[in-house]
Amino acid sequence: MVTTVNEHIIETAPTPARTSSAETSFLPLSLCLTLLRDLETLIEVVAEQLYGEDKKWNLIVLTEAAKVCVRLAAFRNTGYKMLLQGGETENLEDSGDSSPQESMGHLTKPIRNQGPGANHLQGWNSWNLEGRAMSALSNFGQNARTVSEPTWLRRVQQHQAILEPPTKVITKPSLSTFLSEKGTRGGLFVTGEIMFILRPLIYVFLVRKYGTRSWFPWFISLAVDLMGNSILSVITMPQDSRKDQHFQFSKSEKDELKRRKLLWVLYLMRDPFFSEYTRRRLENTQKIVEPVPVVGFFAEKFIELLIGAQTRYTYMSGS
Repeated sequence: MVTTVNEHIIETAPTPARTSSAETSFLPLSLCLTLLRDLETLIEVVAEQLYGEDKKWNLIVLTEAAKVCVRLAAFRNTGYKMLLQGGETENLEDSGDSSPQESMGHLTKPIRNQGPGANHLQGWNSWNLEGRAMSALSNFGQNARTVSEPTWLRRVQQHQAILEPPTKVITKPSLSTFLSEKGTRGGLFVTGEIMFILRPLIYVFLVRKYGTRSWFPWFISLAVDLMGNSILSVITMPQDSRKDQHFQFSKSEKDELKRRKLLWVLYLMRDPFFSEYTRRRLENTQKIVEPVPVVGFFAEKFIELLIGAQTRYTYMSGS
């Protein structure tokens, strides 16, 4: 945990570009998730020592509930973008549905020097005599102020404008705005992402109620994973509706979908599937390679480590 905080401090060291545009906070949500992930194994071990094998799931449920709350907050703060590495990595890459003109529209528009009354004057009718007089008076005041400035000050301001690029203002849409812009596919995306966030909490809650030997938590968790991934796959398919046509994932988001599919391998290591099938295959493989020198020794140690790691939920949770 100390190493994680140290790396975060180094990676987020203040720079001119970062301090001018990025929002700084004492403890980012991504760092909170990383610290929770580093702490959850200790919580499981302490809970098992203090309360036993059955009652340790109470603290595990609380830990997963805390991670769900932080992930939901991170999902909202990022403007409803896909959570990378479960929210531990910030999703800073723009999705493929935004065109360069839209993403850089604030840079292509000409910047005009407007005074404090500019917003009020925009409402005046251009054919109104009084409105045109007020506009001319405002422009005269701005020109007089510019002329009265020293030459050296204008040169310094021009030099700073050249060296410092305009800061990109990132607006985070609300849920209603996001759904209105993305349409039906946006709603499906939010549903699939929420299912991915809630899946670990649903699993541990059912394990706490039915036990590790029951197939019900195993099947429900797998069904939630399959449904969430299927929803995210459907929204990228082409459709005739123009409103939902431009919903695409960035490269990092596509890599995240592949990572989530790889996590399905952990279902082979979760009870009761592990006790019924996987462990038998591992023991049979160990008996086959046991007579082989060196290979048999390393295979035995590897299988022992694998069986020992399987007893910890946090090692096989994939959350």
